[in-house]
Amino acid sequence: MQKCYLMAPGPTPVPESVSLRMAHPAMHHRTPQFSEIFARVEAGLQYLFQTKNDVLMLACSGSGAMEGSVINFLCRGEKALVVNGGKFGERWGKIAQAYGLEVVWINSDWGVPVNPDDIAVALKNDPSIGGVFIQACDTSATVAHPIREVGEIVRQYPNVVYVVDGITAVGVADLAMDRDGIDVLVVGSQKALMLPPGLACVGVSEKAWQKNSRADLPRFYFDFKKERKALADQTTAYTPAASLIIGLDEVLEMIRQETLPVLFARHDILARATRAGLEALGLKLLAPQAPALSCTGAFLPESVDGKKFVKYVRDTMGVTFAGGQDHLTGKIIRINHMGYVDTFDVVISISAMEMALDHFGYSFRMGDGVSAAQKILQERYQR
Repeated sequence: MQKCYLMAPGPTPVPESVSLRMAHPAMHHRTPQFSEIFARVEAGLQYLFQTKNDVLMLACSGSGAMEGSVINFLCRGEKALVVNGGKFGERWGKIAQAYGLEVVWINSDWGVPVNPDDIAVALKNDPSIGGVFIQACDTSATVAHPIREVGEIVRQYPNVVYVVDGITAVGVADLAMDRDGIDVLVVGSQKALMLPPGLACVGVSEKAWQKNSRADLPRFYFDFKKERKALADQTTAYTPAASLIIGLDEVLEMIRQETLPVLFARHDILARATRAGLEALGLKLLAPQAPALSCTGAFLPESVDGKKFVKYVRDTMGVTFAGGQDHLTGKIIRINHMGYVDTFDVVISISAMEMALDHFGYSFRMGDGVSAAQKILQERYQR
């Protein structure tokens, strides 16, 4: 027998109570009974997003919601300013280009947060920019970008929407849509929402809805105006991901019970413990300046083949981490600590790292990583 542990940054573990809730007999999605659940979920999402704005629910992946967040708020001839600091920042630009939009790229090295001043200069110099697109956290680079600071800049431009990919930040870090000036906030189900893939949620501000009334890019399924009309009737424009919405009802109740401040503090402790454990093993962090709270990336020793390392840990030890993407393929390890993750998941992750590094011939003192992580994890029980 081998017990398996899912410690990659998406999909993340699903709580047993959520799985059991989704296993209930199917409910028709055009009934008062489902609308009651739908309304409760919408209110829970507003609590999680820290907003009074509409939060749409779409049957798609996070990438589908990203596409919808481009085509519903930009017009032909406008430019999209895209922060490209990782694989998913790059995706914003590719979506915009697919619809014939010109992209203004603000490039940032992987693992380095964007400089808000670069965005301020770009907006000042180019009035044709219609939207700023950014990741709150780009898991390919395990970096957190300065969302609130950028939001203060974009607020000054009434015709520019601020669109944030919060897929691996909402439910992890203190990301408040209304406070931070976010006009469009995207979330996917398989990250901190602790669900299987297939559901995306999008918060939309009144400023964005005003822009939506002028947007003229082609759209059909991802027509947010249709979804807003359906939302008023506590339903969706097209067939919803009903089982996932029912599961989300359970997740949001768990989050309410934990409370947002405690949830944020938990993720902070788990993230710091993971970083400390990896650094104690002599590994260099990928994003030391602004590390994400959702997952941690670290460079493996040059003597270790990263692809073989990830495969060995997963197939032999039963622990699933993620490797690197693009130019970081085979060079880094990425460990999740968002969602349904607690103290001893981190201990298992660092312990697995130690055992695997030893297997690959890396020289270090066994137990140093676990010990360093434990010293921080103790904070969870000393309040």
